[in-house]
Amino acid sequence: MALRKRGVNAVSAHELGHIELSDAEQLSFAARHRRCLVSANARDFTRLGRASIEQGRPHAGIALCPSRIHGLDLGAAVKPLVGIAKRSPAGLGEYDVLYL
Repeated sequence: MALRKRGVNAVSAHELGHIELSDAEQLSFAARHRRCLVSANARDFTRLGRASIEQGRPHAGIALCPSRIHGLDLGAAVKPLVGIAKRSPAGLGEYDVLYL
């Protein structure tokens, strides 16, 4: 189920049927749809963020949650994500990687 609150629309890879996509494919999908990708997989998505810069392939931002947040516990990241959305109403920059 997508989360709609104050104009924020969040959707999971599971909801989209994208659970089997690689991390690079997840980021590419998010970029095509101008969506910030949120993950607790800091190691891989930090690497992919750097690769995006090196290869000149912009994305719509990556927000990295603490590794202690997994699966359904992702709700703990909602407050910081709402704060980011308030500070950046037009979205993140095309190469931004933020750590929550």
